[in-house]
Amino acid sequence: MLTKFSRKSTPRNRLSRFVTKEAIARLLKIKVEQIYRFECWAHILYVHAQGMSRFVSYADLPPVVGVESPSGLDFGYWKRRMASLKERFAPDFWVDFYADRFQKAVSVSELFEWGNLVGVIKLMLGAIALESLRKVYAQEKSLLEHF
Repeated sequence: MLTKFSRKSTPRNRLSRFVTKEAIARLLKIKVEQIYRFECWAHILYVHAQGMSRFVSYADLPPVVGVESPSGLDFGYWKRRMASLKERFAPDFWVDFYADRFQKAVSVSELFEWGNLVGVIKLMLGAIALESLRKVYAQEKSLLEHF
């Protein structure tokens, strides 16, 4: 006799690979140290931080280096989220997040990885935001190459 299959846990969200404490902190405008923990649920994150508990959409968080690069399906989730917020481009904190990642790069190769990632998602960023990231990238590349 066959038994009915029942899943013990919910399937992971595709965008859960992009979850980092740094991105959550930037989104919530708090310090990384204030985050106690976060729980990755099927469709949403539950963040526990000092003085707050918040639900956060996976689609609010920017992609990161070190995991599978974003694909077409990921862009669909982000675009749908932006449309629900009546926004045309990614949130402003994404630009701050990537500028910070550029500045924290310890080698040209690491900076190059972050630059490639921004190149993949450039259509989601506004022209002004993309230009400001290019300036930060060029400045950090020059510093890393000459010092």
